[in-house]
Amino acid sequence: MGLQIHSSVKIPSFLLFLILYSVTLYGNITIATLVSISPNLQYPMFFFLGHLSISDIMFTTNIVPKMLHAIMNEGSTISLLRCLVQLQFFGISLAAQCLLLAVMSYDRYVAICNPLHYVYIMGIHRCVQLAATCWFLGFAIPLVTVIMTSKQDFCGPRIIDHFFCDLVPLLKLSCSDTSPVILENILLATPLTLCPLVFISVTYVYIFTTILKIPSTSGRQKTFSTCSSHLTVVGIFYGTLVSLYVVPSDGHSLNANKVLSLLYTFVTPLLNPIIYSLRNKEIKLAFKRYALKIK
Repeated sequence: MGLQIHSSVKIPSFLLFLILYSVTLYGNITIATLVSISPNLQYPMFFFLGHLSISDIMFTTNIVPKMLHAIMNEGSTISLLRCLVQLQFFGISLAAQCLLLAVMSYDRYVAICNPLHYVYIMGIHRCVQLAATCWFLGFAIPLVTVIMTSKQDFCGPRIIDHFFCDLVPLLKLSCSDTSPVILENILLATPLTLCPLVFISVTYVYIFTTILKIPSTSGRQKTFSTCSSHLTVVGIFYGTLVSLYVVPSDGHSLNANKVLSLLYTFVTPLLNPIIYSLRNKEIKLAFKRYALKIK
């Protein structure tokens, strides 16, 4: 059904979302490109930032084009197979982001709390292993949910009151017993979401404790600045995630769910590159050098 926007604001809404989508793609593609080509960004923090940008690109590209089509046509059709594929890629990007943010917090923990061993602990092979693990788990865990969902019988209504194939709206169309799918999703997806958050919280307790031991104010500010961007991104990401998936769905209407999903679909992927670009001198310098080369 899409967003069910009034016909009088259909075109302005389409243009607004198209602009936001274009800016999101540009920002994340720029970050991923700079990380891959700039010698000044060949550090673990930027390596994982590049993977985070790839995850954001996958996330928005998986959802937004179909959403834009639904806005212009006051709804859209999608086959069950394509719906399940969209659900799988949604799960991949969501799970990968949770794990990548946890890995990035570990990188900041090692850099601040154990700086003398940082180069040894966060070597290139370790970084590749961590990133590969994030993507593998991000692919495998949602796949279990998608396979179980594909075995459901969909013989009832064929209308999804959403702008993408999320799990809960899709299961509402099933004529089968959905409790096994819901239980499996709770057992796998909940730890996948909450364990990284707990890990991030613990690492930042150690990070803040270490920062407070630094005698000079300038030293504390300089050290904190190296992890402030990541902490901001974590707050935005988990704030929208908790609002949408942890708070019981009965606590807000379907329209409220759509608004929260819009925030999650657009705001987080849009702000991630902006936050890192504005708060990071290395990113700014690499962008200036890249821009001068293009000219």
